Parts: sequence; C-alpha cells; structure tokens
Amino acid sequence: MSEVTVSTAHGVLVGRTSGDVSAFRGIPYAAPPFGELRMRPPRPPASWDGPRDATEYGPSAPQPGYGPAMAHLLEEAGPQGEDCLRLNVWTPAPGRTGGSLPVMVFVHGGAFRNGAGSLALYDGSRLAAGGVVCVTLNYRLGAEGFLLLPDGTANLGLLDQIAALRWVRENIAAFGGDPDNVTVFGQSAGAISVTALMTMPDARGLFRRAITQSGAGHHVHTPDTGRRITERLAALAGVPCTTDALASVAPDVLVAADAALGQEIAASREPHLWGESAGGGTTVLPVVDGVTLPSRPVDAMAAGAGAEIDLMTGTTTDEFRLFAVPLGITHRIDDTVLKGFLAGFGLPADRAHAVYTRAAAPDATPGDVFSDVMTDHGYRIPAIRVAENRARHGAETYVYAFARPTGAADGALGACHMAELPFVFGTLDTSLGDRRPDAEALSDHIRAAWISFARDGRPAPPHGARTWRPYAPDRTVLRIDGDTAAEVHDPAAERRNLWEGRR
Repeated sequence: MSEVTVSTAHGVLVGRTSGDVSAFRGIPYAAPPFGELRMRPPRPPASWDGPRDATEYGPSAPQPGYGPAMAHLLEEAGPQGEDCLRLNVWTPAPGRTGGSLPVMVFVHGGAFRNGAGSLALYDGSRLAAGGVVCVTLNYRLGAEGFLLLPDGTANLGLLDQIAALRWVRENIAAFGGDPDNVTVFGQSAGAISVTALMTMPDARGLFRRAITQSGAGHHVHTPDTGRRITERLAALAGVPCTTDALASVAPDVLVAADAALGQEIAASREPHLWGESAGGGTTVLPVVDGVTLPSRPVDAMAAGAGAEIDLMTGTTTDEFRLFAVPLGITHRIDDTVLKGFLAGFGLPADRAHAVYTRAAAPDATPGDVFSDVMTDHGYRIPAIRVAENRARHGAETYVYAFARPTGAADGALGACHMAELPFVFGTLDTSLGDRRPDAEALSDHIRAAWISFARDGRPAPPHGARTWRPYAPDRTVLRIDGDTAAEVHDPAAERRNLWEGRR
C-alpha cells in the first residue's frame, strides 16, 4: 500500500492506494450536525490547513443497532459520534482533475434508523476497479434526520444526502470522476431516499441516473402522520414538543424513545394512525412537507417529475423473508390471519388467498404465503408503479428481479431483502454474502450491468441474458436466477392484477 493525495475545495486529503484503487475515507461533506446546528439543515464543512488523513472511516450517525434476532445477519455500524456527516471515495484515477469516469454514489439502507456508508458490505473497491468512482455516505437517522419538527423543518436526512451530492459535484473531478455523469443508487431506505431525491427541487441537476434496489415511492408520511410521530416521540423522550426541546435531548435518549415508539406502533390497534409505519417496521420516514418534498414521490412521478433521470429499479423475489423468518413471524400465521391481512390491504380476501396460494410452492405454509404478500405490498408493486408512471411520460425504466437464494440461515431466507448487495459490491465474504463456486462470476456480471448503466444509461445484460429491454410497453423484467438471467414478460401477473387500483 502507498499514500496518495488529492486536493479538494476544503483542503488536501491523504488516502491509501491498494492495487489499482485508491480509497479516501471519512471525508467531511458537512459540518457536524450537533450543538448549535442540531436539527438544522446541513452547513458546509470547515476547511483545514495542511494534509488531512483520510485513511480511516468517520463516526456513524447515532442509531440503536439491531436486536438479537437480526444481529447475527446484519452488520452493525462502527462507532457513533457527532461529526457523522462523512463520505468515502474509491477511485482508480486519484488526482486526475477533470476526469471522465462515471460516478456512483450509494445511499445505505437500515429502515431510516440504522446503517452507515462504512459497512464492509459497501466497500467500493470492486466497483472502482471496474472503472467508476464510487462514493458511500452517512446521513442523519431516526429522530435526528426524519422528524417533521414543530418549526416546520423536515427531511434533514434527505437534505444531508443533497449536501453530499453537492460535495460530489464540486470535488469529484479531483478524484477522476465526471460531475456531469453521477448515478445515485441505494437499497431499502436508501432506495426510498433516492426515489425521493428524484422529485425534490433541491436535488435537481445533481445527478443524471438512479438505481433503486428494494425501495420506491410510496414509503413517506403525510404531514398529519409526521406531526403525530413527532408529538409522541417528544412525549416518550419526556420533553415538550418544540424544536428547541427536542434538540436539547441527548442522542441516546432520542434513540431509545424512537425504539419505544416502534414497539407502540407495532402493538397499535389503530394502524391507520401511523401511515406507512403501521406494523412498526420503522417509525420515521421522509415527510411530504410541501417544501423540501412537495408530494409523495410516486405521485410526483405520475405528474412527470424525474422523467429526465435514467432509472433502473428492482427487488428480490423473497424480500420479506429477511424479517419474517428470524423474527418467527412465518410460524405465527395461519389462514385466518393471512386473510385478515389481505382484507386489511383492501384486497378481496378469498380470491387473493387463492391466487397467492396457487402461485406459491406446493409445500408453502400460510406464513410463506404471507411473506409473498408482504414482498408485493412493500417492494414489488411500488417498484412497478414507479415504472408505470414514468412510462406515461416516455421515461424508460429497467426492472430486475433478483431470485438467487442466499445461503444464510441454511437457505431459509430465500432471495431475501439485501441478497443482491454482496453481488453488486463484490463483497461476497460479508454476512449475507455468497461463497458458492459460481458466486464470483455472477457478481462480476451484476457489477458490469450496474457500471454500464452508470456509464451510459443502458445496463449490460448480465449472466447470459441476451437482452434487457425497458419495462414498458411489455412489462419486461430481467430475472436473475442462480445460474442464468433472462427477460420475463409480466412475471407473477395474476398477483400483480390483484393490486390494480390499489397501492
């Protein structure tokens, strides 16, 4: 390894080169969002004199971590701290000012309450080795980042992401990247964020392309739900519901209050009060405040927002099994409970039960079928709605379905939420990674598809597929299986038709 330097608008950074890729870690893209800046929009970082070490990751945003059921599957973020608005850059061309490499900026997931750009899963070395400049970032989480505050401030976590994109626009050429060819990609909460960014006025012009993995445009809160969550969280934290009072609470107290609120929402007998957070899988979400986020992203896209941005989107085929299996949900569902959920989603319960049961494996339990329903409701149908809405405005969308089961949990998780991430980053030795003999080749193909999309807006068909056409007009989806990939016309059409006029 050797040291390498790059000059940015705020000072000189010293990174480290290994092989053909140089890494610069822990770069501040905004001032620490605490003290006088707590619960305020991000401010520019301070400049520094002399070379600054950029070989170690910076602090993660305050967060609760994962409970026992998930902790063995998901990587915890590193040490937390106030100076958490940091990003990391991997590049094959450090110091090449005015560079021409495509740039890929990743927004991590974690239900808007966990995660960091520094996780080993998101190491950008392999993507950079493929000819892009890869950036990962932290943003404010939980109550720090996504409350609708009493003074009207909202979506601070999204504003952090926009600040990071502005830093990229101003500085990425020094790392060899083309500031006019930026692709923002994200997974889960990160994909929800990216979909929101596509419709936010403040993000306009900061990126050219987007990739959304297992997250789309439905998961936001109305102002009423946002205010209800803020009021309840303030009560649980033991302070008046004012911005100043919330900003005075220790971060760990807010994190604990948010966890308590999640338990309340999960046990609520009035789920309509909590909007998209009903069920307790998350508490805070981006809020449609009418200013930073003018409308629900899927609705904004129906009106043409973001049509100028190239988009690739997709889901895994067994998304919800990541949560249902470790938490024991699949064993607690019988046909009566299943039909109750179907009716609660506004579906004709008997017909929907028959459709989903018929489509499931012969030995599927009601819990397995429930997982299929939740996968459609939370992930697949929202992604389809985005593609449909964009098609009305002539905007092409490339859609994939990742169907290769993970080997984690003895295969019980199937092709669950996050299963594609180790293949995208080439980090196959991480917790949800894949060490089977053919995994490396599949990862190479998937990375090549993501990189080609970032380069010119056309994903190279991976893993033996001959073509990958946009979703419309034929509802074309590229299905990526264990040993092949191929276009499929309108997969699970009968299930999709159940949701017409809904979701």
